[in-house]
Formats: sequence, C-alpha cells, structure tokens
Amino acid sequence: MDDARLAPAVGITACLAVVVVLALPYLLVDSARAVGAYYAEGVLDPQFAGLFALVCVIVFAAGRQDRSDPALAAGAALVFGLFILLFCLLWALTVPTDLVLSLTRDTTIQYHRYLLVVVAALVPASALWYARTLRLI
Repeated sequence: MDDARLAPAVGITACLAVVVVLALPYLLVDSARAVGAYYAEGVLDPQFAGLFALVCVIVFAAGRQDRSDPALAAGAALVFGLFILLFCLLWALTVPTDLVLSLTRDTTIQYHRYLLVVVAALVPASALWYARTLRLI
C-alpha cells in the first residue's frame, strides 16, 4: 500500500480512536451525570474534539478516495487535527485532579485525560504525514 493511501487511513483510525477514548469514561464511571460533570470542568469541553474528529474522518476519507483534492484534504485535516489536539490539551491541563479521582474507585480514570491527549496528537501527526507524502511540506 502506498503512503498516499496509508497516511489518511491512519488518520481515520486516529480520529476514531479519539472518539473511542472520549467514550471510555461512560464505561468506567457508573453515572453518566458524573461523566458530564467531568467533561464540563476545564476551559473547553473535549467533546468538541470528538465532533471535530468525526468531521476529520470525512476529510481524510475524501482525500483518500480522491473525492476532494488530496492537498486540500491534507491541509484541512491538519487544521482540524491541531484544533482537536488543542481542545484536548487545554481541557486535560485544566480539569481538577480531585474531580477525576472522585468519579470512581477505579484509579485508571486518572490516566484518561493523558491518554486522550496522546491519541489526539496522532491526528495532526497523520495529517502531517499525509501532507509530506503529497510533497506539500
């Protein structure tokens, strides 16, 4: 498989992984209301990143299937990816730690926000790879 098709496929996978990681607290915490409070804390709601990730799936797929100009798709995916990363990073840095630890007795939830940032970073990284493959940078 050539990189011009592999890079957007990785980008699609990264975007879907962002959505899956955003859904994880609903499986780890008993109350959906508590998860809503968890996501409401902080500067920005990271669920906007999930919305942008779903849009970015369409952008990557359109570029991969040549339904849109691949260069335009790579640029748009990079912009969406940077916003996804920014939303997740700002939220992860500003959500109170005591709130995270009070959600459940399971301590794995304390690593959720860091996992989200790492997964979110994969989206702009794959968009950069896609742009580099197209010799745009």
